[in-house]
Amino acid sequence: MASVGAVLVTAACSSSTTPASSGSAAGVNWDERGPITYAQGKDTAGVWAGVLKEWNDAHPNEQVTLRELSPEADQQRAEMIKRGQAKDGEFSVMSVDVVWTAEFAANGWLQELPADKFPTTGMLSSAVDAATYFNKLYAYPQSSDGALLFYRKDLLDKAGLEAPKTWDDMQAACDKILPDQKGMSCYSGQFQKYEGLTCNIAEAVNSAGGQFITDDGKPNVNTPEAIAGLTWLTDGFKSGSIPKEAITWKEEESRQAFQDGKILFLRNWPYVWNLASKTDGSSGVAGKFAVAPLPGKTGPGVSTLGGHNIGISTFAKNKGTAGDFIKWIAAEDQQKTFLQKGSLAPILEDMYADAELNKQFPYLATLGESIKGAKPRPKAVRYGDVTAAIQDATYAALQTALGQGSTTPDQAFAGLQTKLEDLLK
Repeated sequence: MASVGAVLVTAACSSSTTPASSGSAAGVNWDERGPITYAQGKDTAGVWAGVLKEWNDAHPNEQVTLRELSPEADQQRAEMIKRGQAKDGEFSVMSVDVVWTAEFAANGWLQELPADKFPTTGMLSSAVDAATYFNKLYAYPQSSDGALLFYRKDLLDKAGLEAPKTWDDMQAACDKILPDQKGMSCYSGQFQKYEGLTCNIAEAVNSAGGQFITDDGKPNVNTPEAIAGLTWLTDGFKSGSIPKEAITWKEEESRQAFQDGKILFLRNWPYVWNLASKTDGSSGVAGKFAVAPLPGKTGPGVSTLGGHNIGISTFAKNKGTAGDFIKWIAAEDQQKTFLQKGSLAPILEDMYADAELNKQFPYLATLGESIKGAKPRPKAVRYGDVTAAIQDATYAALQTALGQGSTTPDQAFAGLQTKLEDLLK
């Protein structure tokens, strides 16, 4: 993991740190073509084999080889950083979490993409911003993401209830429904100590009116609003509304629990829709669930902006092929494939208003609203230090809620405030 000394970059991408020159667009041969390798996390949605076959069938001399990495974001990032530090172009093209772009660009590991060759017209502004560093494009938006609240519509309908808009609404629904549902808990997100925990606690904090970092880059987590977000989660674990085993859950474990009928409400990403809708016996909730925006403390909640950018390694050969490939991935046909076969959120704004797509995917309009209201995690040149500090503080408080520690929410965020202040020096 990178050493302490993170420099946070605000949404306006202003900082005293400048990107390394090795990723400059100057002198790049965009006509060089040939085979390339595409690296990403495990294809849990099962989409990429078909997509790459389509490309490879049409480009026999410019074959793309898929290199699947760990399903865990932290390990994906570590593998990509290792290649970057070694100036190794093994991964010609990389799928990078939106929050890694600044770090990778600042270190000179991502190739700057000239505006005249890589237009962004029609793309979600949040997706383009997440691919931009110092007003220059260092990756192409690949997919966006906003969190959704998956819920058992059949059970809420039976109880005469609508989807909850606040945390209290959600608890009231659970209090009414769960006494008749043996073995079912109220709510879960992803609470293992990994990047998903950062997304979940950021949503809780933002949904309570708090924030980790102010718009001008100042730590601001030791506040009543931010602490209220963490307290909501710790109270959930203490009361059992959140099952104790959820402290070990990532996306897939929580999805499986929802599909198995073990939780009434699930915070997760839209990829869950297709998998939970399968009628092959793998899902026990097919046809029984719906989605809604995340609830918050006193009104609608705030999603963490998710998604991935697809960038070209500074050290890669055949950048002409790589450039054509990432533009092809961002085109409407491929974006529809990712949506239709993998429930992945498109990066093209018009698709969220498409009547036919909304008919096929009833969650699409809700997802669009989630993304519009989403807040990004801090852009950080050394993001690993920042997210590790957030995870350490949050996880310690959650463990205490389960009787495995002594860190209160107030203590956790007081310590995190000091840590972030040190990181920002």
